[in-house]
Amino acid sequence: MLVSILLAAALGASSIVAAPTWPSLNWDAAKPDGLETVSEYFNMLALKVEAGKQLSSAPVCDMSKAVMPVAPKPLATPTAGLTLKHVAIGRGTQNYTCDLSNATAVPAQLGAVATLFNASCVAATYPDLLHLLPKLALQFNLTQSEVAEAERMGPTNLIISGRHFFTNTTTPFFDLDVSAQYQLGAAPCSKDATADAPADAPKGQQGEGAVAWLRLLTRVGATGDLQEVYRVETAGGSAPKTCVGMPASFEVQYAAQRILVLRRSGPDSDADDIMSLTVHRPRVNLTASTQINKLHKAQRIYHEQTRMLYV
Repeated sequence: MLVSILLAAALGASSIVAAPTWPSLNWDAAKPDGLETVSEYFNMLALKVEAGKQLSSAPVCDMSKAVMPVAPKPLATPTAGLTLKHVAIGRGTQNYTCDLSNATAVPAQLGAVATLFNASCVAATYPDLLHLLPKLALQFNLTQSEVAEAERMGPTNLIISGRHFFTNTTTPFFDLDVSAQYQLGAAPCSKDATADAPADAPKGQQGEGAVAWLRLLTRVGATGDLQEVYRVETAGGSAPKTCVGMPASFEVQYAAQRILVLRRSGPDSDADDIMSLTVHRPRVNLTASTQINKLHKAQRIYHEQTRMLYV
Protein backbone atom coordinates (compact mmCIF):
# COMPACT_ATOMS: atom_id res chain seq x y z
CA MET A 1 0.00 0.00 0.00
CA LEU A 2 2.80 2.40 0.87
CA VAL A 3 4.51 1.82 -2.46
CA SER A 4 1.29 2.48 -4.38
CA ILE A 5 0.82 5.76 -2.54
CA LEU A 6 4.41 6.77 -3.16
CA LEU A 7 4.07 5.79 -6.80
CA ALA A 8 1.07 8.06 -7.06
CA ALA A 9 3.25 10.89 -5.80
CA ALA A 10 4.85 11.15 -9.21
CA LEU A 11 1.46 11.84 -10.78
CA GLY A 12 0.57 15.11 -9.08
CA ALA A 13 1.17 17.61 -6.34
CA SER A 14 -0.70 19.34 -3.55
CA SER A 15 -0.25 20.18 0.10
CA ILE A 16 -2.10 17.78 2.38
CA VAL A 17 -4.11 20.27 4.38
CA ALA A 18 -7.85 20.12 3.77
CA ALA A 19 -10.25 18.39 1.43
CA PRO A 20 -10.20 20.36 -1.84
CA THR A 21 -12.97 21.35 -4.19
CA TRP A 22 -12.77 20.04 -7.74
CA PRO A 23 -13.38 21.58 -11.17
CA SER A 24 -16.43 20.43 -13.08
CA LEU A 25 -16.52 18.59 -16.37
CA ASN A 26 -17.29 20.96 -19.24
CA TRP A 27 -20.51 19.48 -20.58
CA ASP A 28 -20.87 22.32 -23.13
CA ALA A 29 -17.74 21.36 -25.02
CA ALA A 30 -18.52 20.03 -28.49
CA LYS A 31 -16.22 17.04 -28.02
CA PRO A 32 -17.81 13.61 -28.49
CA ASP A 33 -14.78 11.87 -27.00
CA GLY A 34 -14.86 13.80 -23.74
CA LEU A 35 -16.06 10.94 -21.54
CA GLU A 36 -13.70 8.53 -23.26
CA THR A 37 -10.77 10.81 -22.48
CA VAL A 38 -11.70 10.99 -18.80
CA SER A 39 -12.19 7.23 -18.73
CA GLU A 40 -8.83 6.63 -20.38
CA TYR A 41 -7.10 8.79 -17.78
CA PHE A 42 -8.69 7.04 -14.79
CA ASN A 43 -8.06 3.60 -16.24
CA MET A 44 -4.43 4.36 -17.11
CA LEU A 45 -3.84 5.78 -13.65
CA ALA A 46 -5.44 2.77 -11.99
CA LEU A 47 -3.23 0.40 -13.97
CA LYS A 48 -0.12 2.27 -12.89
CA VAL A 49 -1.16 2.21 -9.25
CA GLU A 50 -1.82 -1.53 -9.50
CA ALA A 51 1.58 -2.05 -11.12
CA GLY A 52 3.15 0.02 -8.37
CA LYS A 53 1.96 -2.45 -5.76
CA GLN A 54 4.45 -4.93 -7.21
CA LEU A 55 7.40 -2.56 -6.82
CA SER A 56 9.78 -2.87 -3.91
CA SER A 57 10.44 0.88 -3.94
CA ALA A 58 8.79 4.01 -5.27
CA PRO A 59 9.75 5.42 -8.69
CA VAL A 60 12.48 8.05 -8.71
CA CYS A 61 11.78 11.50 -10.12
CA ASP A 62 14.82 11.55 -12.41
CA MET A 63 14.42 14.40 -14.89
CA SER A 64 17.13 12.97 -17.13
CA LYS A 65 14.60 10.28 -18.06
CA ALA A 66 12.16 12.78 -19.57
CA VAL A 67 12.01 12.66 -23.37
CA MET A 68 11.28 15.54 -25.72
CA PRO A 69 8.34 14.75 -28.03
CA VAL A 70 9.01 15.19 -31.74
CA ALA A 71 6.75 17.06 -34.17
CA PRO A 72 6.31 15.89 -37.79
CA LYS A 73 8.63 18.77 -38.66
CA PRO A 74 11.01 18.58 -35.70
CA LEU A 75 12.01 21.65 -33.75
CA ALA A 76 15.68 22.22 -33.06
CA THR A 77 16.97 20.20 -30.13
CA PRO A 78 18.03 21.98 -26.93
CA THR A 79 21.39 23.68 -27.02
CA ALA A 80 24.28 21.49 -25.91
CA GLY A 81 25.13 21.98 -22.25
CA LEU A 82 21.58 22.68 -21.09
CA THR A 83 19.67 20.45 -18.70
CA LEU A 84 15.95 20.05 -18.19
CA LYS A 85 14.68 22.10 -15.30
CA HIS A 86 10.91 21.88 -15.32
CA VAL A 87 7.96 20.44 -17.22
CA ALA A 88 4.51 21.96 -16.87
CA ILE A 89 1.05 21.63 -18.32
CA GLY A 90 -0.33 24.98 -19.48
CA ARG A 91 -4.10 25.54 -19.36
CA GLY A 92 -5.61 28.78 -20.57
CA THR A 93 -6.64 30.72 -23.66
CA GLN A 94 -5.19 31.89 -26.92
CA ASN A 95 -6.42 35.43 -27.53
CA TYR A 96 -7.38 37.00 -30.87
CA THR A 97 -8.82 40.18 -32.39
CA CYS A 98 -10.84 40.85 -35.53
CA ASP A 99 -11.09 44.04 -37.60
CA LEU A 100 -14.85 44.29 -37.98
CA SER A 101 -14.52 47.09 -40.52
CA ASN A 102 -12.84 44.69 -42.94
CA ALA A 103 -15.11 42.05 -44.49
CA THR A 104 -12.14 39.88 -45.45
CA ALA A 105 -10.25 40.19 -42.16
CA VAL A 106 -8.70 37.16 -40.52
CA PRO A 107 -8.14 36.78 -36.77
CA ALA A 108 -4.94 38.35 -35.45
CA GLN A 109 -3.09 36.83 -32.50
CA LEU A 110 -3.12 38.91 -29.34
CA GLY A 111 -1.05 36.82 -26.99
CA ALA A 112 -2.16 34.12 -24.59
CA VAL A 113 -2.79 33.55 -20.90
CA ALA A 114 -2.27 30.26 -19.08
CA THR A 115 -1.75 28.75 -15.67
CA LEU A 116 1.18 26.33 -15.51
CA PHE A 117 0.89 23.13 -13.50
CA ASN A 118 3.90 21.16 -12.33
CA ALA A 119 4.23 17.89 -14.25
CA SER A 120 7.97 17.34 -13.91
CA CYS A 121 7.81 14.00 -12.15
CA VAL A 122 5.08 12.76 -14.46
CA ALA A 123 7.40 13.53 -17.38
CA ALA A 124 10.22 11.66 -15.69
CA THR A 125 8.26 8.53 -14.81
CA TYR A 126 5.07 8.22 -16.89
CA PRO A 127 5.45 9.82 -20.35
CA ASP A 128 2.35 8.05 -21.67
CA LEU A 129 0.26 9.64 -18.94
CA LEU A 130 1.88 13.01 -19.59
CA HIS A 131 0.91 12.74 -23.26
CA LEU A 132 -2.75 12.43 -22.23
CA LEU A 133 -2.82 15.34 -19.77
CA PRO A 134 -3.27 18.18 -22.31
CA LYS A 135 -6.33 16.52 -23.83
CA LEU A 136 -7.65 15.65 -20.39
CA ALA A 137 -7.31 19.18 -19.05
CA LEU A 138 -9.36 20.56 -21.93
CA GLN A 139 -12.37 18.52 -20.81
CA PHE A 140 -12.70 20.53 -17.60
CA ASN A 141 -13.75 24.06 -16.81
CA LEU A 142 -10.83 26.01 -15.45
CA THR A 143 -11.79 29.61 -14.82
CA GLN A 144 -9.50 31.91 -12.89
CA SER A 145 -11.75 31.59 -9.84
CA GLU A 146 -11.59 27.80 -10.01
CA VAL A 147 -7.81 27.91 -10.35
CA ALA A 148 -7.57 30.22 -7.34
CA GLU A 149 -9.82 27.97 -5.26
CA ALA A 150 -8.57 24.53 -6.27
CA GLU A 151 -4.93 25.43 -7.06
CA ARG A 152 -4.67 22.31 -9.16
CA MET A 153 -5.41 21.07 -12.66
CA GLY A 154 -8.56 18.98 -12.54
CA PRO A 155 -9.05 16.15 -12.21
CA THR A 156 -5.37 15.68 -11.39
CA ASN A 157 -3.57 16.96 -8.35
CA LEU A 158 -0.91 18.90 -10.25
CA ILE A 159 -0.14 22.07 -8.33
CA ILE A 160 0.41 25.48 -9.87
CA SER A 161 4.04 26.13 -10.71
CA GLY A 162 3.75 29.29 -12.77
CA ARG A 163 1.90 31.73 -14.98
CA HIS A 164 2.21 32.46 -18.67
CA PHE A 165 1.16 35.73 -20.30
CA PHE A 166 2.37 38.36 -22.76
CA THR A 167 3.97 41.62 -21.64
CA ASN A 168 3.39 43.08 -25.12
CA THR A 169 2.27 41.72 -28.49
CA THR A 170 5.59 39.98 -29.16
CA THR A 171 6.93 38.98 -25.74
CA PRO A 172 5.64 35.83 -24.07
CA PHE A 173 6.55 35.75 -20.38
CA PHE A 174 6.88 32.82 -18.00
CA ASP A 175 6.74 33.44 -14.25
CA LEU A 176 7.84 30.40 -12.26
CA ASP A 177 8.29 32.35 -9.03
CA VAL A 178 4.66 32.11 -7.93
CA SER A 179 5.40 30.02 -4.84
CA ALA A 180 7.28 31.21 -1.79
CA GLN A 181 8.61 27.68 -1.37
CA TYR A 182 9.82 27.12 -4.93
CA GLN A 183 11.48 29.95 -6.85
CA LEU A 184 12.23 28.57 -10.32
CA GLY A 185 12.82 31.80 -12.19
CA ALA A 186 11.05 34.08 -14.65
CA ALA A 187 11.74 34.85 -18.28
CA PRO A 188 10.66 37.11 -21.13
CA CYS A 189 11.06 35.18 -24.39
CA SER A 190 11.19 35.54 -28.14
CA LYS A 191 10.05 33.02 -30.73
CA ASP A 192 12.87 31.08 -32.36
CA ALA A 193 11.05 28.41 -34.39
CA THR A 194 7.62 26.88 -35.01
CA ALA A 195 6.33 23.52 -36.16
CA ASP A 196 2.79 22.48 -37.04
CA ALA A 197 1.11 20.29 -34.46
CA PRO A 198 0.60 16.66 -35.53
CA ALA A 199 -2.49 16.03 -37.65
CA ASP A 200 -4.01 13.93 -34.87
CA ALA A 201 -3.36 16.50 -32.11
CA PRO A 202 -6.33 16.97 -29.74
CA LYS A 203 -9.00 19.40 -30.94
CA GLY A 204 -10.28 22.29 -28.86
CA GLN A 205 -13.55 22.46 -26.94
CA GLN A 206 -15.42 23.55 -30.06
CA GLY A 207 -13.37 21.54 -32.51
CA GLU A 208 -10.57 24.07 -33.01
CA GLY A 209 -7.26 22.79 -34.30
CA ALA A 210 -4.17 22.59 -32.10
CA VAL A 211 -1.84 25.59 -32.13
CA ALA A 212 1.71 25.17 -33.38
CA TRP A 213 4.60 23.82 -31.37
CA LEU A 214 7.23 26.43 -30.51
CA ARG A 215 10.81 26.85 -29.47
CA LEU A 216 11.45 30.06 -27.53
CA LEU A 217 14.67 31.67 -26.38
CA THR A 218 14.83 33.78 -23.25
CA ARG A 219 15.67 37.46 -23.41
CA VAL A 220 17.80 39.69 -21.23
CA GLY A 221 16.32 39.82 -17.75
CA ALA A 222 15.58 36.12 -17.40
CA THR A 223 16.27 34.69 -13.95
CA GLY A 224 16.81 31.20 -12.58
CA ASP A 225 19.22 30.38 -15.42
CA LEU A 226 16.26 29.87 -17.74
CA GLN A 227 17.49 29.64 -21.33
CA GLU A 228 14.98 27.91 -23.61
CA VAL A 229 11.27 27.10 -23.51
CA TYR A 230 9.47 24.56 -25.69
CA ARG A 231 5.73 24.51 -26.28
CA VAL A 232 4.78 21.03 -27.42
CA GLU A 233 1.88 18.55 -27.25
CA THR A 234 -0.64 21.34 -27.86
CA ALA A 235 -4.43 20.85 -27.74
CA GLY A 236 -6.89 23.31 -29.23
CA GLY A 237 -6.31 27.07 -29.26
CA SER A 238 -6.41 27.83 -33.00
CA ALA A 239 -8.53 30.67 -34.37
CA PRO A 240 -11.13 30.22 -37.13
CA LYS A 241 -9.99 30.85 -40.69
CA THR A 242 -11.92 34.13 -41.01
CA CYS A 243 -13.52 36.78 -38.82
CA VAL A 244 -17.01 36.14 -40.20
CA GLY A 245 -19.41 36.04 -37.27
CA MET A 246 -16.68 36.72 -34.73
CA PRO A 247 -16.54 39.62 -32.22
CA ALA A 248 -13.81 42.25 -32.14
CA SER A 249 -11.90 40.19 -29.59
CA PHE A 250 -12.28 36.61 -28.44
CA GLU A 251 -10.54 33.75 -26.64
CA VAL A 252 -10.04 30.14 -27.66
CA GLN A 253 -9.53 27.58 -24.90
CA TYR A 254 -6.37 25.58 -25.12
CA ALA A 255 -5.64 23.00 -22.59
CA ALA A 256 -2.41 21.86 -22.21
CA GLN A 257 0.58 22.79 -23.85
CA ARG A 258 3.39 20.83 -22.44
CA ILE A 259 6.04 23.37 -21.56
CA LEU A 260 9.66 22.30 -21.17
CA VAL A 261 12.00 24.81 -19.62
CA LEU A 262 15.77 24.35 -19.68
CA ARG A 263 18.74 25.96 -17.98
CA ARG A 264 22.53 25.76 -17.94
CA SER A 265 24.20 22.68 -16.54
CA GLY A 266 26.20 23.23 -13.40
CA PRO A 267 26.65 22.27 -9.75
CA ASP A 268 23.65 24.38 -8.72
CA SER A 269 21.45 23.40 -11.65
CA ASP A 270 19.72 20.33 -10.27
CA ALA A 271 16.59 19.23 -12.06
CA ASP A 272 13.29 20.34 -10.59
CA ASP A 273 12.65 18.22 -7.54
CA ILE A 274 9.15 19.34 -6.65
CA MET A 275 7.51 16.07 -5.63
CA SER A 276 4.22 15.74 -3.83
CA LEU A 277 1.25 13.56 -3.21
CA THR A 278 -1.72 12.73 -5.35
CA VAL A 279 -4.35 10.09 -4.73
CA HIS A 280 -5.17 6.46 -5.45
CA ARG A 281 -8.10 6.82 -7.84
CA PRO A 282 -10.60 4.00 -8.45
CA ARG A 283 -10.69 2.40 -11.85
CA VAL A 284 -13.68 3.67 -13.82
CA ASN A 285 -14.80 2.00 -17.04
CA LEU A 286 -16.64 4.57 -19.14
CA THR A 287 -17.45 4.68 -22.82
CA ALA A 288 -18.89 7.37 -25.07
CA SER A 289 -22.35 5.87 -24.52
CA THR A 290 -22.08 5.90 -20.72
CA GLN A 291 -24.79 7.91 -19.04
CA ILE A 292 -23.75 11.21 -17.46
CA ASN A 293 -24.96 10.11 -14.03
CA LYS A 294 -22.46 7.24 -14.06
CA LEU A 295 -19.60 9.69 -14.48
CA HIS A 296 -21.00 11.82 -11.67
CA LYS A 297 -21.09 8.70 -9.48
CA ALA A 298 -17.50 7.89 -10.42
CA GLN A 299 -16.48 11.44 -9.58
CA ARG A 300 -18.17 11.20 -6.18
CA ILE A 301 -16.36 7.94 -5.42
CA TYR A 302 -13.10 9.54 -6.51
CA HIS A 303 -13.69 12.61 -4.35
CA GLU A 304 -14.62 10.52 -1.31
CA GLN A 305 -11.46 8.43 -1.62
CA THR A 306 -9.45 11.58 -2.18
CA ARG A 307 -10.64 13.11 1.07
CA MET A 308 -9.07 10.21 2.97
CA LEU A 309 -5.69 11.71 2.13
CA TYR A 310 -6.67 15.23 3.17
CA VAL A 311 -7.69 14.73 6.77
